[in-house]
Amino acid sequence: MWWMRIKALIIKEFLALLRDPRGRAVLIAPPIIQLLVFSYAATLEVTNVDIMVLNRDAGSWGQELAHRIEGAPTFRTITHAQGPEAVRDAIDTQKVIAAVQIGPSFSRDIEAGLPTDIEIILDGRKSNASQIVGGYLDQIIDGLAADTPAGQRSASAAVDIVPRNWFNPNLIYQWFMVPNLIASIALIIGLIVTALSIARERELGTLDQLLVSPLRTSEILLGKLTPPILIGLFNITLYILAAVFLFEVPLRGSLLFLYGGAIFYLAAVVGVGLFISAMAMTQQQAILGAFLFMVPAMLLSGFATPIENMPAWLQPVTLINPLRYFLVIVNGVFLRDLPIGEVVKNTVPLAFIAVGTLSAAAWLFRRRLE
Repeated sequence: MWWMRIKALIIKEFLALLRDPRGRAVLIAPPIIQLLVFSYAATLEVTNVDIMVLNRDAGSWGQELAHRIEGAPTFRTITHAQGPEAVRDAIDTQKVIAAVQIGPSFSRDIEAGLPTDIEIILDGRKSNASQIVGGYLDQIIDGLAADTPAGQRSASAAVDIVPRNWFNPNLIYQWFMVPNLIASIALIIGLIVTALSIARERELGTLDQLLVSPLRTSEILLGKLTPPILIGLFNITLYILAAVFLFEVPLRGSLLFLYGGAIFYLAAVVGVGLFISAMAMTQQQAILGAFLFMVPAMLLSGFATPIENMPAWLQPVTLINPLRYFLVIVNGVFLRDLPIGEVVKNTVPLAFIAVGTLSAAAWLFRRRLE
């Protein structure tokens, strides 16, 4: 029976992976290490930065602003400069990421209710971090302005803005990062394991034995397809357990929806991996091909930067990226109880990508056999 032939090929694929000590290490240790390292290290939060303050004001409000900057938990060290030359040197040598200059008439202007300026010098070489630090300093200065006599007089006419952060009320960064890593690391492992599959057979000389067996081309591809999907589901299960019990990320949605989307996602990833493997003549070429796909897939998924911020001509390219759709599913299931309609909306493109990539891999595999 055809299914017995496929079962034998699946068992053979698992044995080929598990008998190799290096193969076992690649499947288990690196994914866990990557999840732990990236969850703590790969953060867009800006903390423990160094700030310099040049206070040229002899009044109380200048001292108050300096004290508030010193008391902010975001900043690591606050250095007090004696003159503009010290500020310039600290920024040039990257000793600090920002410097605050308080003018000599700061307190007098505040007491008189006159407009006054605070100069914030940011290190533009670290554009993203400096902008975030500038936002922190703006909040401190705005808080001080609200406590000044002029600020208290205008408080009755001001509009109070109360922000509410849905789905992540305390803005815990692991709640955003860990679900994204579940999808991203599954892409890395699934792609590499699959890309090496046919290339390894060709390099070791066992592909010819496979071709003279009773297996058809479709059965060979199905046998190559199943083990990486099962391995990917196993890794995703480990990540979910780590996310819930280690990082305490809330799981508000249905695991059934998550695993349903994961099957189509892994099928799409495996299709890309099989296409790369069928194209490559050696395992080294397969690994290079996997990384050639992996990096753009990460950048065009919305993982680090929103897709809406990308150029208009580049956004359509993201429509063929499976990671884009699974990120929506995994984040939605974890943080906001994603409804079934949204799950289906993002699973259907994954199914089309899987059919397209697997068909392309089968076509290329047959053509290489001719």
